[in-house]
Amino acid sequence: MPATDHIAYRNAILHMEDLPLPDIAAQVETPCYCYAAAAIRARYQSLATALDGLPAHIRYSVKANSNLAVLRLLANLGAGADVVSQGEMRRALAAGIEARHIVFSGVGKTADELDFALANDIAQINVESAGELQPLAQMAKARNKTANIALRINPDVDAHTHSKITTGTAANKFGVPWQDSAEILAQAARLPSLRATGLAMHIGSQIISVAPFRAAFRRLGELVGSLRARGFVITNLDVGGGLAASGLDVGEYARALGEELAPLGCRLLLEPGRFLVADAGVLLTRLLYEKRNGGKRFLIVDAGMNDLLRPALYDARHDMLPVRKSPAADVTAEKTDIVGPVCETSDTIAREYPFPPARCGDLFAILQAGAYGASLACMYNSRLMAAEVLVSGGRMDVVRRRSTYEDMLAAESIPSWLEEGGASNAHRGARQAEQAQ
Repeated sequence: MPATDHIAYRNAILHMEDLPLPDIAAQVETPCYCYAAAAIRARYQSLATALDGLPAHIRYSVKANSNLAVLRLLANLGAGADVVSQGEMRRALAAGIEARHIVFSGVGKTADELDFALANDIAQINVESAGELQPLAQMAKARNKTANIALRINPDVDAHTHSKITTGTAANKFGVPWQDSAEILAQAARLPSLRATGLAMHIGSQIISVAPFRAAFRRLGELVGSLRARGFVITNLDVGGGLAASGLDVGEYARALGEELAPLGCRLLLEPGRFLVADAGVLLTRLLYEKRNGGKRFLIVDAGMNDLLRPALYDARHDMLPVRKSPAADVTAEKTDIVGPVCETSDTIAREYPFPPARCGDLFAILQAGAYGASLACMYNSRLMAAEVLVSGGRMDVVRRRSTYEDMLAAESIPSWLEEGGASNAHRGARQAEQAQ
C-alpha cells in the first residue's frame, strides 16, 4: 500500500496528489525525487495539533531534507529550523526562516560556523562540550554580543533503534554526560559573553515507542530541578527529534512531554525531521534490466546508492511500487533483489522483496524517500545528481534541477604542471605498454 493518502493509484496509475507520476518522469528523467506538499502539511498539522496547549515550538531538522522549497513550505506553516552546519544555516535563512527561530546544533562546530551564527543572531547555540565555551565566548566578545546557549546533555537513555542512529547513550559522541552539567554550566556562567539558560538532548532517530522518550524527559526534568536548586536559571529545553515517520502515537508522545516537562514552566523546542517529510517523498526510478543468477531474480534500476544511500548505510527498508499496476488480478509477486547500477555489492535497494513481473523501461516508486534521500546523495561513480520536484495538487515545480556533466567537470581543474606534455606522455606510456606485450 502507498505510504500516505497523497500517493495512491488512480486507474492503475500511481499519482502524487493529482499528478500522474509518469508525467513527472517524462519531464525530468529518472531517477528523480518527488515530494507531496499536501503530505508535508498534513504531517506538520498532526504534530502541531498534538502539541496544542503545550509551550512547545517545532524546529525542523534541516538535515532530513534541506531543499529550499521544502524549507519554505515548512516555514510558511510556522516551523523554525534546527541546523548542524553553516550551509544549513544559510539554507534556512535563504528560505525565509528567521534567525530567532533557528537553533544551531552539532558536535564539531568550526570557528567560522560559530562566527556566522553570531553575526546573524541565531537564536540558540547548543553547546556539546566544555571546549566550545571559551572560543565561543571570545568570538561573542569580539562582536560585542552575548551568545545564547543551551548545554546538550547525554541522558544515557537507549532508544533501542539502529546502532548507527542512536545518539543518547554514554557510548555516543553527542553531548556531555548529564552528571557533568552543573560543572560545565558553572564554567559558562564565568564567561560574561555567554548566556546559558537551557538544556538540550536528542536520543536517536526512528523511535516508535514513547517509553524511551518518557525516560529521557524524566531524566531531563529531574536534572532541571537539581540545577535550579543549585542556583542555575533554566528556561529553555530542547528535547530533540527522533520521532519515527510511522508507528509512533504522537498524541501519546505529546502527553509524555506535557506530563514530564510542562510543569517546569520551560519553553520547549522539538526538532522533528524524518517524521515531517519521509512519507511525503518518492524516488522515481526506471527498470534497466532483469536478470537471473543461479535462479535468483534481480531487477536493475537506474537509481543507485549514490541517489539513495540509506539501504547501504543503515540497512534501511523502503517499500516499492510499480507506477503502472498490472490489470491482471492473479499477478504473483516473486522474491527479488532490486539493485542499482553503482559498482558496489552494497548498491542494493531491497533484498528478497516480493515484486510482480516487470518489463524493461517500467517505472517504479521507492517510497518513504522524503528524508535522508536527496540530502545524503552524492556523485559517486561520477553519476549525476537527481532532480527534485515539489508537487501541489495537479502542478509540479522542479525545485532542484538535475545536474549536468558540464557542472561536474566545471568544479574541477587540472594543475598547469600536469598540462605540459601530460597528454603526449600518457600516449607514449600506452604505446610502450602495448609494445611490451
